[in-house]
Amino acid sequence: MAAPEERQLLPSVLPEPRTPADDRPAAAGNAWFSYTATGDEIVWSAQLRGMLGHSHAQHEVSRKVLARYVHREDHAKALSAITQAWTSRVPVRTTVRLMRADGGWFDVDCRLEPVKNADGTVRGVRGVVTDVSARERARREMARLARRDETVQDSLADPDPATGLLTRARFIDEIDRAQRRGGGAILVIRVQSERAGDTEDARPDRNADLLHRAARVLEGVVQRGALLGRVGTSEIGLLLAGTSWPTARREAELLVEALRSQTFVLPDSWLRAQAWGGLVRFTPDAEAGSHEVLIDAEHAWRQSRDAERPLTLVAHPVPVRDRQGSYRSRVADALGTDRFTLYSQPILELQTNKVTRHELLLRVLDDTDGPQSPIQVLDTAERLDAVYDIDLWVVERAMQLAAEQPDTCLQINLSGRSVGDPRLTDEVERLIQHYEVNPAQLTFEITETALIGNLLEARRFADRIRDLGCELALDDFGSGYASFRYLRIFPIDLVKIDGEYVVDLVANPQDQVLVRALVQVCQAYGIHTVAEYVQDEPTLRLLRELGVDYVQGYLIGRPAPVLPGRLPGA
Repeated sequence: MAAPEERQLLPSVLPEPRTPADDRPAAAGNAWFSYTATGDEIVWSAQLRGMLGHSHAQHEVSRKVLARYVHREDHAKALSAITQAWTSRVPVRTTVRLMRADGGWFDVDCRLEPVKNADGTVRGVRGVVTDVSARERARREMARLARRDETVQDSLADPDPATGLLTRARFIDEIDRAQRRGGGAILVIRVQSERAGDTEDARPDRNADLLHRAARVLEGVVQRGALLGRVGTSEIGLLLAGTSWPTARREAELLVEALRSQTFVLPDSWLRAQAWGGLVRFTPDAEAGSHEVLIDAEHAWRQSRDAERPLTLVAHPVPVRDRQGSYRSRVADALGTDRFTLYSQPILELQTNKVTRHELLLRVLDDTDGPQSPIQVLDTAERLDAVYDIDLWVVERAMQLAAEQPDTCLQINLSGRSVGDPRLTDEVERLIQHYEVNPAQLTFEITETALIGNLLEARRFADRIRDLGCELALDDFGSGYASFRYLRIFPIDLVKIDGEYVVDLVANPQDQVLVRALVQVCQAYGIHTVAEYVQDEPTLRLLRELGVDYVQGYLIGRPAPVLPGRLPGA
C-alpha cells in the first residue's frame, strides 16, 4: 500500500480494469501519470491528456511513450530519471519537453516516485507534471543572449598583432567614414633602419620590433582624435579627419621628424630609423575614394624616398589615369626585376596521411624586410586593374614547376578580377599545351572575398578549366557572404575552410558546430574540404573526426621558398 505522502500526490497504481474515478489525483488539478510493470501500461490523468492534446485511450503501452510524447533530444534524460527513481527507490526530479498532438512542445517539471510492494520492491513509477514553459523559455533566452555575447566579436576587425594599430582594412573603413563626414588628410610613413642594407639589420623580426616601437612613438605625439593603422609591411598610416591642410602639414612634418630623430632601443641593440612621409588631402566631393587616397599617400612616400626628402605633399587627388599608369609601371618593374617570388606549403591528405598537394604562395621581395606577404600589393593591383600580369606570372611559373615535377599536384591562387578576364582562360590553355602539363596536377583557387569583375566570364573560366581536366577550389570558405551561392554556380571540387574557424577549434564549441556543418554541406555537394591553420595534434585529430579531407598549416609544414625545379620537401 502506498505511503500517505504518496497518496497526497497520486492514487496508487490501479489494477485493471480501471474505473473513471481512478483518474482523480489526490491533489485536484495536478497532471499526473502512473506506470506499473504488470501489463507494461501507463495511466494518464485527464489534465495531462489535455496538456498533450491527444484523444488517446486510457491505457498505452510504455515503450511507445518516449517516442510519442517526449522530445527526442530529451529521450535519454527522461529514461535516466525513470531508471534512477526505480533503482534508487527515492523520488527524482527532472525537466523535459513533452510533445503535443499538433507538433509543438512544452516544458514540464516532473517529480518521479517509485511505487513499492509490501516487501519494498518497486512495482511501478508515478509522476506529477507541472507546466514550466514560461520559466524555461526565459532561461533559454538568457542562455542564448549569453552565447551571443561570447561569440560575437568585440570589434569589426582585430588589431594588427605586431603593432596593436588598426589593420589596413579597418583603416580604409575609417578613411571612408571621414570622407563622408567632411574630409581631412592621410599621412603614410615608411619606417626602416638606417642600416637596412646590412644583413644583420635586414631581419624581419628586427624590423617588426622597429615598427612596433615607431607606433608607440607616434601614439605619444599625434593630436587627439587621430587614428593610426598599419597599412603595409613597414608603413604606418595616420588619419587626420576634419583637419585643415595647414594643420595637417605641420603635424606630418612633426611626426616624420620625431621618427628620424628618435633612437630606438631593441631587445639586442639600438638603432636610428629612416622615415619618409606622404601626405594627401581628401574632400567629400573628390573623385578618389578611400582606397585611392591611401594609394596616393603610399606613392607620395616613395617619391620622398626617391627625392631624398622627408615629406611629399599632395594637395589634390591624383588623376585616375596617372594613378593607374604609375602603379602598372611599378608592377612591370617588379616583374622585370624579379621582385616577386614563389613559396609553397604542403597539404596533407588525411585518408592516406601523405602530402599529396602543395599550395603556391606569392611573396614580394621588400627592400628592407625580405620576402613579404603580397596582400597590400594585390589589394592595390586589383583596385587599379593591374593584377592580371601578376596572376599570369604565377600561372606560368606554376606550369614550369608542374612540368618539372609530374607527380606533384599544385594549387594556384588567382584574383577574382583575373578569373573574370577572358584573356586568362586562353593563356591557361596555351601554357598547358606549351609546357605539356598534365591538367590533373593543377587546382586553381579563387578567394571567396575576391572582387569578381565578371561573374559570367568567371563561370566560363571555371567550365573551361574543368573541361581541360584541372580542378577548381574556393578559398577562405565561410569568410564572405556568398559562400553557399558559389557552391551552386561554380563547379567547385575543393573548399578551403577559413582558418579563422580552425585555429581555436578544440577550445571553441561554436567553431566546431560551424566546421561540422560546412563539412556536411560540402559532402552533400560532392566537394572535398581542406582545413587551414592547423597548428597542433588535437586540432588535427578533431578535424579527422569531423570528416575533413585535407589539412594544411604549421603542423604539416611552413611555407618555404620554391627552388628552381623543386618544391620544398617534395
